[in-house]
Amino acid sequence: MVFGGVVPYIPQYRDIRRTQNAEGFSTYVCLVLLVANILRILFWFGRRFESPLLWQSIIMIITMLLMLKLCTEVRVSNELNIKRRSFAAADSKDEEIKAPPKRSYLDFDLNYFWHWSKFTDYVQCVLTFTGVTSYITYLWLDSSVFVETLGFLAVFTEAMLGVPQLYRNYQNRSTEGMSVKMVLMWTSGDTFKTLYFIWNQAPFQFSICGLLQVFVDIAILLQAYLYSYYPQKPVSHTTHPASTKAL
Repeated sequence: MVFGGVVPYIPQYRDIRRTQNAEGFSTYVCLVLLVANILRILFWFGRRFESPLLWQSIIMIITMLLMLKLCTEVRVSNELNIKRRSFAAADSKDEEIKAPPKRSYLDFDLNYFWHWSKFTDYVQCVLTFTGVTSYITYLWLDSSVFVETLGFLAVFTEAMLGVPQLYRNYQNRSTEGMSVKMVLMWTSGDTFKTLYFIWNQAPFQFSICGLLQVFVDIAILLQAYLYSYYPQKPVSHTTHPASTKAL
């Protein structure tokens, strides 16, 4: 139960490292899981649930940071001429691009949110989100309504895990670059997890959102089947001027 959630990302991680191409994997998956598991840990302080689920969240956060680090390194190495967009712009000079001096990390371009060229920018964003939500949780920890809402947001966000990948596949009209093994493991893992929630009478939010997550997984598998046997022409859509395809 603790490590089962991260197993699906092993084949995707290996594929990205082997091919040096991360275009088929949406890093918004990492964003969704980071937010969901941070909120789940905070929910634990208001309503204690089983410790394996708590450790699962900690391991998942570490795994998503590793995935982000790899994807960022691959993207930057493949796009040497992109303009750097940093969440916290460093006061340093680059051979080709000069970063603006003394730029606050809060002064970022929303058009490039979660498309930064430095892994440290992602870490700072995650730390900022963790600090703000932790402080709010500390203030409202005695409110049962707040705690239950926090728990719902945690599991509902995780239930939306596959949506970025679902939308990315729809945009590309292809699942090329996406590990089908990863999605199969998502489906089996989410099914087992949902049954585990129901059997152990976990908070109702867990069971409901677990079912939703399974449905999204199945939809992605249907995409993989349809786009493999019935290839379609990609839909033309506007991309960022700084990159050919957003991670």
